[in-house]
Formats: sequence, C-alpha cells, structure tokens
Amino acid sequence: MPVNLVATPAELLYPVPGLRWGIAEAGIRKAGRKDLAILLLAEGSSVGAVFTQNRFCAAPVQICREHLALNAGASHGIRAMLINTGNANAGTGSDGLMRAHASCIALARELNLAPEQILPFSTGVIMEPLPHERIAAGLPAALADAREDNWARAAEAIMTTDTVPKAFSTRVNIAGASVTVTGISKGAGMIRPNMATMLGFLGTDACVSQQLMASLARELADGSFNRVTVDGDTSTNDSFVVIATNQAAHPPITSLDSPEGQALRGALLGIARQLAQAIVRDGEGATKFISISVEQGRTAAECRQVAYAIAHSPLVKTAFFASDPNLGRILAAVGYAGIEDLEQTGIDLYLDDVLVARQGGRHVDYVEADGQRVMKQSEIAIRVLLGRGTASDTVWTCDLSYDYVKINADYRS
Repeated sequence: MPVNLVATPAELLYPVPGLRWGIAEAGIRKAGRKDLAILLLAEGSSVGAVFTQNRFCAAPVQICREHLALNAGASHGIRAMLINTGNANAGTGSDGLMRAHASCIALARELNLAPEQILPFSTGVIMEPLPHERIAAGLPAALADAREDNWARAAEAIMTTDTVPKAFSTRVNIAGASVTVTGISKGAGMIRPNMATMLGFLGTDACVSQQLMASLARELADGSFNRVTVDGDTSTNDSFVVIATNQAAHPPITSLDSPEGQALRGALLGIARQLAQAIVRDGEGATKFISISVEQGRTAAECRQVAYAIAHSPLVKTAFFASDPNLGRILAAVGYAGIEDLEQTGIDLYLDDVLVARQGGRHVDYVEADGQRVMKQSEIAIRVLLGRGTASDTVWTCDLSYDYVKINADYRS
C-alpha cells in the first residue's frame, strides 16, 4: 500500500489551456489496459526537458534529445508527445531507434506535422522490441479522445508498477492573471536521481520565453525528482518535461529572478515536489516515507552525498521496514559516504525529535523505546548534523520490504 498517498480526484486537476491529452488501449504488452497517451501542444508552446544520465539510455530518450536540439530556435517547435507503457524500448540498438522514429512518423502523419516536432517516451520492460505497429494502430483512438480535462486518465495511462496515479494541480496569480500548473508522473521502482524509472510531465499556461525552459526544467528537477530514491537504480528512460503554452493573460516572463518568474517557479516547484514525493510514497512495497536531512555540511553536494549513503543502505532501509531502531546503521552509512576528512566527533543524529547520537556517540538520555516509537510511524524524519559548515540538503526515500523483492521478481510475468 502507498504511504499516505491517494489519487487526486479528476475534478481537482485543472485543465491547462493549450494542452490536450488523448488516451487509448493499444495492447502494447497486455490487452485491456490504458497504455498509450498523446499530449497535443498548442502552437507557440515553450518546452524544456531533462533526461536520464544513464549512458545506456533508451531509444526514445536519444530521439527526444535529437528533436529538442533540432527545434531549438525553430519557428514550428514541439507540437506533440507520444507516451507508451509496457515496453521501454531500451537495450534495443538501432532497431529500437527505427521503431521509435516510426512511431513519431505515424503520429506526425496523423497531425500533419514534421516527425521532429514529436517527442517519444517509453516505459516498461527493457530489451524487448517496441511493437510500433500497435502504437500506430492506436493513434486514431487516442487522438479522438484528446481533451484538456484528461489529466487524471493520462496519469493512469503512464503507470507501470505504480499502484496510484500521480497527478497534482494548482493555480497562482502572476501579474494579475490566473495561471494554472498541472502535472503527472509515474514511477515506483528503479528510482535513483539523475534521474529515475520515472516520467514526469508538468504543464502551465504561463507565458515563458523558450530560452528559459532548459534551465527551468533543470532547476525544477534538481529541487524535486533529483531528490528522491527508492532503490538506487538509475533507469534508462527517465524523462521530465516542462511545457508552457504561453496562453495566460500576463506579459512574457523573460527572467526567472523577476517577481513573476519567482512566483511561477514556486508554483511549478511545489507541484514537481508533490509528484516526486508521490513516487517515493508509492515505492514498490514501501511502508514508510523517510525524509533525510543533512545539515552543517561544507557544501550542499556533500550533504546530498551523505543523505544518499543513508537512503541507499539496504541495512538502514530494512531496519525501517522492521521498525527496528538499529540506528548504528545510519552512523555507519554516514561514515562510508566518502567524506574523507569527516570528523565523527562532530556528528549529531536525530530521529524526528529524538536526539540519538551526540558528538559521534550515543546520547546519554537516549533510550531505545523513544527510537522504537518513531520507527513505528509511517512518516519519519532523519536529521544528521555534520558539524563542519552551514550547508544543508534533503532527500526522500522509503523502506525496503518483502514486497519489493516479490514485485521485481515477478515484473515480467
């Protein structure tokens, strides 16, 4: 069961003017499930994206990068996105590139666009040929279904091992105009930043210069999706896309540091963080949502390094699953995080409000019953104070349960 996560009702997801989702059942891997989604963008939309840093990236990731580069500064721009589940089209070599290109060509013909105006995305099983003929056959139904209020169904259509569709929405006032922000994501396992087996699509009708979109997408990813981890595996298919349709009634935002830019960035980051944290809450087999904050570091980078050492430790994660306050495992992870000049006598460790360790040793007032009380909670905060500076950072993770093994052992069945 997901940790304190329920699907957002469709009526609470605001349509984004200029974006239309269409959903279909194409039988890509299994019959009878939504597995094909298209997103149609109004002409003049601005697009930014970040992708996996896995060098063995999937064919659609390679093509997305290529098409975004071809459209940089072009007058026509990206006009549609094509997403399939059930097949990752990764580890498929030149044949996979051909099949992804063929899918783009099929949608481009339906829309009277150039293929490079299409961005393809795939998620699912690796090293299997993409059935692009089924995708092409499903396009008419998806196009006939396209409408602005389809975000909830789109969130369902991009799911794989997710148990809850992930979608959130908000509105913000910018220069006197109401601006909508709505986003969806998918992901539950093979999750590790830069990025994770996750797809994320964040849309707004704000007016944003295309020149800002790449940096905006990177900043949003760094503040959200690049702060989550379930199992430490970096996927081949991670993609996060930010779209601004430029249809809101406010002057174009040309600087993210302007009051208008800051207001939009805050709204986008809020939704991006909800989407990212939802992935952890729905982590495969997760029973605990864990926030790990590392403070008093010399740099934010070293704080993240320590936080991820804790978050990726199987011993730490299984202890949290068992509600076992075997908290020396956390200190051990801090020690092997790779901070060479770290002094253990400067380290304090908190479990929620409980001071567990002071200056590298068990606090004199700590009793295991206090640790046990916190460990039984469904949401837990770990704080590590390094005692060497003023920097800090936070990552979000979950525990590691029996069900994680079962889900991944049976993934292809």
